Amino acid sequence: MAFPDLQSEHWEPLLVAAWAAWARAYAPYSGFRVGAALLAADGSVVAGCNVENAAYPVSLCAERTAVCAAVSRGLRVGELQALVVVTESEVLTPPCGACRQVLAEFADELPILLANRRERAVYQLAALLPHAFTGRHLAP
Repeated sequence: MAFPDLQSEHWEPLLVAAWAAWARAYAPYSGFRVGAALLAADGSVVAGCNVENAAYPVSLCAERTAVCAAVSRGLRVGELQALVVVTESEVLTPPCGACRQVLAEFADELPILLANRRERAVYQLAALLPHAFTGRHLAP
């Protein structure tokens, strides 16, 4: 499925799912809700939200919860097709470094739509995480 630009109608189901996940985020400490939705090769959409914890290092980002949910449903390397990340921040919020690394485990090329209530922009994972390291590139 092609995601050539912001106007692509293919983004809409992902945006709807990401905003629905955003509404379910558990962010009692920061108040910063994040929703994410990814598209798998079979056409399924899997959403995730951030889940905070009083011990901040064990909090989970929306992007990683979406990937974990997709893997538990059978997502395999190479089957991740697109990702949407939404917040109500004044500025678009890209995935953190840890999430970028997790995404790189499942896709070499991945369009990522960042959105808030005012604007949208599409990035490629490779632009956000150049020269990504994955075990897929290691010799057995």
